Amino acid sequence: MSIKLINIGFGNIVSANRIITIISPESAPVKRMIQDARERGALIDATYGRRTRAVMIMDSDHVILVAVQPETVASRFIDKEEGQEEG
Repeated sequence: MSIKLINIGFGNIVSANRIITIISPESAPVKRMIQDARERGALIDATYGRRTRAVMIMDSDHVILVAVQPETVASRFIDKEEGQEEG
């Protein structure tokens, strides 16, 4: 199994194989999940002070705040998958 990396903005890269879900940060349950991750030291803020537009839940129980839309991150993942299949 090869390591697939996804650019999540501002030069930050995560392992695509470790992503469970990419969700919007707007709902109350997601906000509680972010606060819980912050309290247990499992929150990674990759927004560089910008507005959080997506929240990534990783298989390690880490929560990553991202400043790009969930659709943008997902399209980067999908584009990378399609590019590898062709090559």
